[in-house]
Amino acid sequence: MDDPNRWRALWATLVAGFMTLLDVTIVAVALPSMQRELHASAASVQWVVSGYALAFALTLVTAGRIGDAFGRRRVFLIALAAFVLCSAAAGAAPSITWLVVARLAQGIAAGSLAPQNTALIQQMFRGAERGRAFGLFGATVGVSSAVGPVTGGLILALASGEDGWRWIFYVNVPVGLVALLLGARLLPRVAPGPRGRLDPVGVLLLGAGILALMLPLVLAEAGGLSRLWWLFLVGLVILVGFVGWERWVAAHDGDPLLDTGLFTATRGYATGASLAALYFVGFSGVWLVFALFFQNGLGYSPLASGLAVTPFAVGSAGAAAVAGRLVGRFGRLLTVCGLVAVMAGLGGTALVLWLAPADSAAYLAAPALLVGGLGSGCVISPNVTMTLREVPVRMAGAAGGALQTGQRVGGAVGTAALPGLFYLVLTVTHDDYRDAVALSVGTGVAFMVCALAVAVADWRRDRSGAGGRPPETSPSHAHVVQD
Repeated sequence: MDDPNRWRALWATLVAGFMTLLDVTIVAVALPSMQRELHASAASVQWVVSGYALAFALTLVTAGRIGDAFGRRRVFLIALAAFVLCSAAAGAAPSITWLVVARLAQGIAAGSLAPQNTALIQQMFRGAERGRAFGLFGATVGVSSAVGPVTGGLILALASGEDGWRWIFYVNVPVGLVALLLGARLLPRVAPGPRGRLDPVGVLLLGAGILALMLPLVLAEAGGLSRLWWLFLVGLVILVGFVGWERWVAAHDGDPLLDTGLFTATRGYATGASLAALYFVGFSGVWLVFALFFQNGLGYSPLASGLAVTPFAVGSAGAAAVAGRLVGRFGRLLTVCGLVAVMAGLGGTALVLWLAPADSAAYLAAPALLVGGLGSGCVISPNVTMTLREVPVRMAGAAGGALQTGQRVGGAVGTAALPGLFYLVLTVTHDDYRDAVALSVGTGVAFMVCALAVAVADWRRDRSGAGGRPPETSPSHAHVVQD
């Protein structure tokens, strides 16, 4: 029996998810004022951003597995309450050390909450409704990433004074409390699956592998890539060991942290996870490049810089909601068309910013950004639906966590590589910002070309396997326990 409160419950989870993803990018515009007031070094204040992203990624898979075993509603509510408390602690931070610790704890809470979102969608919805729900989730992901800079700039503009940056964290408190009350009232109580064991060895191996891969990236501005490049090799070796361990656990009737069958035997999962990681390299990296170009190159304020890329967010939000309704009909073809559109939009934006006069660059780039946003809305939410469509509900949390871990690692690569290339071009060309933005955004588009190749291969495989028809999203059922 369908839960009559499922759509209202979905909005509670989306509000919480929006806050956690927004906090990845919203803080960047406030770093200068944080550094001044807290008398912090540039390297330490960078941990306010990178520490959150790192803790977020490290927590996802383990938290998803815990939600599968102990109940997603319970984990969601606990994680959301912790996120609200950590936001208040970050806003009240008297020193940079306090702020960094609060942000690390906030990242753990966010990473614990995020996989419950996709798992709850799979739990509460089925058939065409699931596609629409994932469409709203995709809009949340796309818009939260794109509007972070403009939201941060708007808060700083409204909250003037030395303590204005604190409101970037405080704003989460009332919104989070409302989402917490709604979630406690509306989220269904569902009997969790067999708890089993948590696989502590798997937790340690996966955490160490992701830490080794991400640490050089999050410390890129402090020379992490040149000093810690060897950690990439260490991380790959550890992750290979993690896969071997998980296979051994499964072969001996244990409870693996992440069932490797998701990648080898679950149709569409490996493809969707690979596509997401490649796409987020370009998608996440271009926003920092745009911020650097508009603020440092053209002298825009943080708010004006954020408004310049708003057409992308508008297009992404609108298209994602519609795409969720169409994915059951068109399948992977929808993401193929979306990738072509987002590549055309961002490629056109790079060309406009390279050629247009400085005083009209933002206006002339707006149509191309809108096209890119429309394309992005047809990539993120349909890909989530196609990736998780055949994942058993009992594994939904771990599967969603692994998918989002790939996105976060891809995002870390993009936010390190594309701004790094931007600064490199500035050095070589003696501060030619037009060349820097064009080459950096163009590199982001190149990663999307790789994602397009993966999507086309999957689309052709689906066509050959279904007689030319896209596969329908499969239904799933959950046992709801009434209060």
